[in-house]
Amino acid sequence: MTDGNRSKRLRSGDLMRELRPPKREVRDRVGRMTSPSAVPYGTPDAPLLVVRGEAELDVEPEIARIGVTVTARGRDRRSTLDDLTRRNAAVLDLVKSYGDAVEELSTGAFSITPELTERGRGERVRSYQGRVHLGAEFSDFTVLGELTTRLADLELTRVDGPWWSLRPGSPVHAEARRRAVGEALQRAREYAEALGTSIAALVELADTGAERPRAGGAAFARGARRMSMAEAAEPAEPLDLEPSRLRVTAQVSAQFTLVPPRL
Repeated sequence: MTDGNRSKRLRSGDLMRELRPPKREVRDRVGRMTSPSAVPYGTPDAPLLVVRGEAELDVEPEIARIGVTVTARGRDRRSTLDDLTRRNAAVLDLVKSYGDAVEELSTGAFSITPELTERGRGERVRSYQGRVHLGAEFSDFTVLGELTTRLADLELTRVDGPWWSLRPGSPVHAEARRRAVGEALQRAREYAEALGTSIAALVELADTGAERPRAGGAAFARGARRMSMAEAAEPAEPLDLEPSRLRVTAQVSAQFTLVPPRL
């Protein structure tokens, strides 16, 4: 074989390798390499059935949350900070006085902001505004109306909420998931029965989403108007806060293989 023929054969082999389709790589959900044959698919010998399962529960809330914003304003930074500290302490003392009914009490963002004059040259501070945010969580709803009313009656104090919810580890979530899986399995059996066959194996089960809506709450605060001494001495009527029921949903998607039916 001459050198020219050998070169032609080498070039021909290189061309065949370039024209050969690349080997397909398949990875599973955690990134591990698998062979293409391991990907689930339906065949006449193993028909694939894909169904959904859904569950919806209407339940009572387990906890309630409120937000409290305390504000102070003045011409002097130090006096503004002192007023804010005093009002914040009054809110904390009031909430803590309800004892075990309060499961959690936390302080959030705090700020002291200078407000500049709109006229004139230069940066002249007109006043200072202070603000601090607090959050509280309750499991005893019987005291919620009274406490929120007393908080809103404090000086320059805003109350937001309540927001009703379940605990993160509530068994309600697990119950919704179990019912969703049960419905998916029941659907698969019904489809298989309609074909005159039965389920062979579970191929995949996926959680396609869960929803936990929360009931919103109104915001209320003490007005800025001046009150007479008689008005100030008379305590406000406690709010009647009725817990809103929550709707908890769960959805799954399931893939089953069937025993080949005789059609």
